[in-house]
Amino acid sequence: MIHKRIRPFNTRDTYPEQKLDNDLCQAVVAGNMVFLRGQIGQNLDTTESVGIGDVVAQTEQAMANVKMLLEESGSCLEEVCKIVIYLVDARYREAVYRVVGKWLKGVYPVSTGLVISALARPEWLVEIDITAVIAEDRRP
Repeated sequence: MIHKRIRPFNTRDTYPEQKLDNDLCQAVVAGNMVFLRGQIGQNLDTTESVGIGDVVAQTEQAMANVKMLLEESGSCLEEVCKIVIYLVDARYREAVYRVVGKWLKGVYPVSTGLVISALARPEWLVEIDITAVIAEDRRP
């Protein structure tokens, strides 16, 4: 089976200041599984960083991206199984988890939270990694 790639891109376009040349995508559908690339405070259509300095705005954008990518993949927020949240500062935890909790109310995914020293760009404060499924009644 060939996996379905959603929104493919190359890192030389995404990170022009870095000497990279990696073919990636925003989501992979493998059977009934959906794997999302870590989502940050970036508009996926324009690649513009949003909410600079505002972890709540970045989390809202990341979760809006998650919802959009899951729908493009044939899934939905209710089918999220696992979430991993990366924070550059432990003091952001409460604000970020409040936003994520609002988006995933009643879903009950497993969750891992990590505090890390940095993300790929210095203006990014949070990154959200999602694994979901495509429910049987949504499969083609």
